[in-house]
Amino acid sequence: MVKSINPIRHKFTTLADGTDAVLLMHELVGETDGPTVGISASIHGNENTGTQAILELFRILKDTPLSGRIVLLPVANPSAFAVNQRFATHDKVDLNRQFPGSARGTYSQQLALAISDQFLRKIDIHIDLHSGTDRPTVDYVYIWNDEELSRAFGSTVLYRPVPDKQGTVFAGTSKAVTIEERGIPSVVVELGGGIVDQTPYIERTVNGVLNMLRVRGMIPGDVAPNPKQIVCNELAGIRPTQGAFSNRSAPPMAKSSGAANCWAAL
Repeated sequence: MVKSINPIRHKFTTLADGTDAVLLMHELVGETDGPTVGISASIHGNENTGTQAILELFRILKDTPLSGRIVLLPVANPSAFAVNQRFATHDKVDLNRQFPGSARGTYSQQLALAISDQFLRKIDIHIDLHSGTDRPTVDYVYIWNDEELSRAFGSTVLYRPVPDKQGTVFAGTSKAVTIEERGIPSVVVELGGGIVDQTPYIERTVNGVLNMLRVRGMIPGDVAPNPKQIVCNELAGIRPTQGAFSNRSAPPMAKSSGAANCWAAL
């Protein structure tokens, strides 16, 4: 029940074979005023759980009363996505280290500029969906500059980066535009991945994003209460010397509470 659905196709460069490289988005326009939320996925081409979740979100939201606008960017890195690799095939660099991008740079730097200009600089809130590629499985949400929104996703583990501790804080990510340049709310979700059934993670992503939209008053419905949540201030890798088999199809959600470090077996 949105007022309109508008496909957006932006050409940002021409490839050596003469074909256009484009950025594809879909805009859902509500019947009443409200914020513009951008939801993106697959900035790394082998993290497709979020892309599948965005497809399900589109199917739900197109028939849902909406205040404001939602801009969907289901595949931010199409070249990498097409071959299930982290980096684009054209230059083999990490797209999420190239922001805000460059008009005279490599393919990924030009793509980063297109995402910056056509997406990140036109939204009021950014929800960035990541997963654990086709090997590791991840399950946490960053707390950057909007703790309420990060908690509303419903994960039991959150990560608040702290200077001088181990973690995953890098220069040149999309927050260079959303947070450092524009100061808009930004939430990074890390959920899913691994050689397991992604259905539970897709369902949790859809439900989490819908709850975030309810928190901002964009769609109707009761806001789900947050579960007991733990906030980590450090991400550290543990590299084991022995392994084992597990029959679990999807790891359970953590049930701890309080504050702690987070450890991952790599």
